[in-house]
Amino acid sequence: MSTSKKVVLWSKEGCHFCGEIKAYLNERNQPFENIEVQGNDVLRDVLEAKYGIRHVPVIEVGSDGKYEALLEADLDKLAQLLQKVDETATV
Repeated sequence: MSTSKKVVLWSKEGCHFCGEIKAYLNERNQPFENIEVQGNDVLRDVLEAKYGIRHVPVIEVGSDGKYEALLEADLDKLAQLLQKVDETATV
């Protein structure tokens, strides 16, 4: 059984690219969970363990417990990833 997509944004206050991603998602009424990494090195450790990076933004998009991550602030790639997950979730 397929569920709706979930979007998780790893970000930090004052990050220009993080703000662009938040604005993009909000403009499209796309709900997302924001994980604030500022002042929390453990969360950056999680990013390093998962993706080999410590920087933000990182956007995870998925459904049914399967996620893909976008490790750069590329709005075109984010749109493609959101569309791909939508198509997968409806199959």
